[in-house]
Amino acid sequence: MADVPLASLSLTHVHYNPEDPLSLLSAWLALVPQALVISYVTLAWASREVEVVLMFAGQMGCEALNFILKRIIKEERPKQMFGKGYGMPSSHAQFMAFFAVYAGLFLVLRHSPVLARPAATVHFGIRALLSLVLCIGAGAVAISRVYLNYHTPKQVLAGSGAGVLCAIAWFFVTRQVRILGWVDWVLDLKVSKFFRLRDLVVSEDLVEAGWQHSEAKRKSKRKDSSEHHSRKTE
Repeated sequence: MADVPLASLSLTHVHYNPEDPLSLLSAWLALVPQALVISYVTLAWASREVEVVLMFAGQMGCEALNFILKRIIKEERPKQMFGKGYGMPSSHAQFMAFFAVYAGLFLVLRHSPVLARPAATVHFGIRALLSLVLCIGAGAVAISRVYLNYHTPKQVLAGSGAGVLCAIAWFFVTRQVRILGWVDWVLDLKVSKFFRLRDLVVSEDLVEAGWQHSEAKRKSKRKDSSEHHSRKTE
């Protein structure tokens, strides 16, 4: 085994200049897509929300498209980079563009919790701001790929464009799926009931709903404790 040359796992192995803080930051940004995949799986399992599953399915479809495009176009990476694989379009840029645009469309157009008017206005403003932050983050990841010489600007722009188009197209598809009642049909399946799939995040603020449920339980607990104490003192 000592004579066998070791290989690098390219999924997480990132070349950067250790003397350049921006290069180090760019290397960390390169790991964001992997972190998001872990977040997708964790959130889908923890929440059992259909919308999360649909978004993750679209994200993986976008990745499959990138895999196909790279092998059709066959454009090499920049000469300075010795990494393996084709560079057109950038998979990091495409992944992040899909994530930012689809999540932004969901927050601004689809997520509509029932709130009082002042709270609803503030809630919408927060969602719009979060959408902007997601787009800025996607742009930072895309720029980092050029900074690290993994991609040319053209490859990053192509990846971002493909990601945006995929996000808009998939958002339209999921909208039609909801209009046609297919989501409700899936939720009625025995396998969906077994895995406790639900569809609440579109119409509810899960943080607010969870907090109200917790407060109601605490209030009931305090009431029961008070009644028990009153009976003991009689």
